[in-house]
Amino acid sequence: MQNWKKALIAGSATAATVMFLKRKHSVGVLLAGVAAGTIASEYPREFKRLRKKLPDYIELGRNVLDVASRLGERLADAAEGRGASWYDALRRRP
Repeated sequence: MQNWKKALIAGSATAATVMFLKRKHSVGVLLAGVAAGTIASEYPREFKRLRKKLPDYIELGRNVLDVASRLGERLADAAEGRGASWYDALRRRP
């Protein structure tokens, strides 16, 4: 890969991250697209393979988020059942 492509990828990915942190999402998406497009132009076969597997990756991510959500609900239910006594027990020093 040529040096100017490496610089373009690094610069646009960094700028995209900064824009997301500054809550300027539309500019962040645009800059992330520049980085992704540059990488895709260098590695077209890998991106084609990734595009075919993208639905599987999305489904896997959704499953992970579902499990995390259910875990959070169970922890909230357990905390409600115990009341504030568990928190007070944590705060007391032996």
